[in-house]
Amino acid sequence: MDRRLLARIAVAALVALLLAPGVVAFVTHEPTNAKAGTTTGATGQTVVAVQGFHFRGGSEKTQARLVSIRDDEVDWQYGEQTFGETWFYDVDPLENGNLLATTARDGETFVFEYDPETGERVWTEQFGIEDTHDADLLPNGDLVVANMRETTDGVADDGVFVYNRTTGERTWEWRFRDHYDESTDGGYDDDWTHVNDVDYLGGDRFLLSPRNFDQAIVVNRSTDEIELRLGSDGAHETLYEQHNPDYLTSADGTPTLLVADSENDRIVEYERRDEGWTRTWTVGVGGALNWPRDADRLPNGNTLVTDSLNHRVIEITPTGEIVWEYYVTWGPYDAERVGATTDCDRTGGSARSPTIADLNASGAYALSGSANDPPIPGESGPSALLSSIGLDGPASTWDHIVPWVKPTWASGWTFLAGVAGLSLALGWGTAELWLSRELIGEEIRARLSG
Repeated sequence: MDRRLLARIAVAALVALLLAPGVVAFVTHEPTNAKAGTTTGATGQTVVAVQGFHFRGGSEKTQARLVSIRDDEVDWQYGEQTFGETWFYDVDPLENGNLLATTARDGETFVFEYDPETGERVWTEQFGIEDTHDADLLPNGDLVVANMRETTDGVADDGVFVYNRTTGERTWEWRFRDHYDESTDGGYDDDWTHVNDVDYLGGDRFLLSPRNFDQAIVVNRSTDEIELRLGSDGAHETLYEQHNPDYLTSADGTPTLLVADSENDRIVEYERRDEGWTRTWTVGVGGALNWPRDADRLPNGNTLVTDSLNHRVIEITPTGEIVWEYYVTWGPYDAERVGATTDCDRTGGSARSPTIADLNASGAYALSGSANDPPIPGESGPSALLSSIGLDGPASTWDHIVPWVKPTWASGWTFLAGVAGLSLALGWGTAELWLSRELIGEEIRARLSG
């Protein structure tokens, strides 16, 4: 048999072998947008803001939306009617039973109050700012907004501002460039700080989360000064591109910060001691969390965690045991347990206490008790392999880029095999064209002359 024919058969067989898992996954995939994992008891109502994912169209599974879960069943869902437009980020339960939601479109941010009883928006504020992740309603009815991507002639104007909904005016603005050196995080760009959260702490104090600076800070509105700071730029052993820190207070009055330490794939808690910070709690030892972006302390001492790239929300005990778990695709950003905090003089999803120190549970813990191990089968396999051979950079790239571009029905290995198969098929086709270039040229010339 001709060697070229044998080579063609071998390549065709390899392409088919690489593409077969994807075909099977696509045919057998059963779309679902929410399902229970571990549920060991009634929990009440949990509201999840799902960021969603849109790439040349959309589907129910990837739609940005709010999802309400009561115990282990979906109660209701609310999202935009068209795909490719809206991302859902922060959600806050309000005292009147409604919800405050922050959403974004290209170049625009929308903050609105949503009434679950009627399924309608009560009011909506629109801002011409980019990709805002958080806005909170202050006790006087104003909004405080985390303005994450703002530049003027190449100079970063990222910061926070207070907006009077009656007059339509900004009554206070605080910019990071007035308090940080331009060289921070490599210098000004169109995503310099990525400030993803602002919480009102009462009085004149706000808790801010400049993600790209690897720190959480408390700012005083009266003085414009930074009063407390956890972490520093590039000090990844403390925080690494965190999300949604919450300010707690221990029984003896010790300031405490509970943080979703996202790029470190863990939840951490720090106490303020002797003008410094001491880590009292770490959950996620040994893996099992994948880019967590929210952690809220519940009144019972457990913690509600949004495990974004495992597409789930979990309630864990102080020792890391999962007692409630719900899968909500795609990319949940924030989750709130309705009724967990009744303090109307501050914002943020956590109860003020108890802290881990109050519970005598300080330490480092692995997660246990998931209904699925790993949470999303096949998702982290390629990343784990890369890490095991010392390629931490490519492993991190896989973890935080590939999930946003691969089909939702494909596991990590299936996606990798599909890319390899398509690349091989493309290379094969290119080689065939090159080898047949003379015959193709003759055919073209013959047709043109005829």
